[in-house]
Amino acid sequence: MDSSSGAAGRSSLVYLLPLIAKPWLDSSSAAASPSWIPLALALLCVFAASAILFWCFPGGPAWGRSLIFSKKMKNAAAIPGPRGFPVLGSLLDMGALAHRRLAALARSHSAERLMAVSVGSTRMVVSSLPDVARQILASPCFADRPLKQSAQELLFGRAMGFAPYGDYWRRLRRIASGCLFSPRRIAAQEPLRQAETAAMVADISGSAARSNGGGIAVRGFVQRASLNSVMRSVFGRRIGDGEEEVQAMVREGFELLGAFNWSDHLPFLRQWDPQGVVKRCQQLVPRVNAFVRKIIQERRAEMAAAEEENSSSSKAAGGGEDFVHVLLSLQGEDKLEESDMIAVLWEMIFRGTDTTAILTEWALAELVLNPDVQRKLQSEIDSVCPAGQPVRDSDTERMPYLQAVINETLRLHPPGPLLSWARLATHDVEISGYHVPAGTSAMVNMWAITHDPSIWPNPEAFDPERFVENKSFDVRGIDLRLAPFGAGRRVCPGRALGLATVKLWIARLVQEFSWMPCEDSPVDLSEVLKLSCEMVNPLKARPVSRRPAATH
Repeated sequence: MDSSSGAAGRSSLVYLLPLIAKPWLDSSSAAASPSWIPLALALLCVFAASAILFWCFPGGPAWGRSLIFSKKMKNAAAIPGPRGFPVLGSLLDMGALAHRRLAALARSHSAERLMAVSVGSTRMVVSSLPDVARQILASPCFADRPLKQSAQELLFGRAMGFAPYGDYWRRLRRIASGCLFSPRRIAAQEPLRQAETAAMVADISGSAARSNGGGIAVRGFVQRASLNSVMRSVFGRRIGDGEEEVQAMVREGFELLGAFNWSDHLPFLRQWDPQGVVKRCQQLVPRVNAFVRKIIQERRAEMAAAEEENSSSSKAAGGGEDFVHVLLSLQGEDKLEESDMIAVLWEMIFRGTDTTAILTEWALAELVLNPDVQRKLQSEIDSVCPAGQPVRDSDTERMPYLQAVINETLRLHPPGPLLSWARLATHDVEISGYHVPAGTSAMVNMWAITHDPSIWPNPEAFDPERFVENKSFDVRGIDLRLAPFGAGRRVCPGRALGLATVKLWIARLVQEFSWMPCEDSPVDLSEVLKLSCEMVNPLKARPVSRRPAATH
């Protein structure tokens, strides 16, 4: 850290001035004597003057403190950006449509390449251009992530998403790429995905029949299928009808991780926990620990019994084992402590559940609004899988239009429009000609990039043809014009599994049904940013079976 981090610490005392004065204000002698009034007024004047002084600089108060107290920053060119409000900076812009608001701010300040933003006391830079995004995501100086209070409380500081870059993080990454998300393992788990997809299709068919031609709410079906798929991959079990407790834990975790917590950016609020984030986390963590630890102990006992019988029939080397079994089988330097296993396994649930469900819902919504695209996709599926033969993973590789539909959905509705979580500068670094000090958070506004008319002609239109013309386009972090899973060291390790699942789901759902609009509930593409960017109003549509009644 350079002197700017120490300066930020010293200047943060300004925020504590009202608290320093509190003993004088609360003391019993204060009521008898007005001697505290001049001191309180002086402290308030210092606080107000400092807040206004810091606010005057480009980027707002957090950047103002750095520019005043850091010797390196005094000689550096100021990064353009909004000042926001004193103390708060642009904190109020980080709401349900933060990606759109940040894109508008970048345009208004001519700061698409790099924009300085203050979110309370958090110093941030935001890029809305692919070449600068690559500098950020590929830089070893941005290999860390700032640890949100909710993530820390929910144990994720020891999981891959938030663990600091170093030996432990590299070990987790090696386990993920070599054991959990390897191509061989993804292929071996196709029967699991097929089973959950078939169950989802059957549930939708039954619900559609009961609705007598009315619409169904799609979100519940894809969320259930997503959670069951991840639960079977991670824990080797589905969510049963009597396990509402597990579903409740997952929902609560989603809400806590997706909530914008003011205490992350105004540290003096942490002692009060005004949004109740810490309290809710402390109530959730013991339940999570008990649930995951029980499964680990059960699996450990099963493995011990199998070893005693010298039997390997239950777990073949082909990759059929769940993630718990994989982690328990690790030896040597890769072996994890049980507490770390709990953090890793629980993170898998959150990172793997919502993205696939949300992306599938967005895709179906666009297909309802664009029936010509839906018919063309059905024609491709029918040509590859004639006579209603169920689609398999190998079939989807021969469906370029399916891939184009998914790519266009990712472009128009990226689930993580700000790439989910920011990066953290561990050292001073130069980005796009600007000095960025250590301790700065960096975000890539992928939504702004994917809606930039200079990059994507007619960006607001849903047009899969743009990817048909460019069949080699890779969304896995190679081309930063569309990198919904990130890039560099912190790229999403489960992206291949997620894409395989979504391709299979959309292919099967479009193969089995024609998706029609509901007259009483038109498709609304309004969005809200939570843990991911989802539809404000869940999709309601009419699934009409494409199979003859006798064979459905």
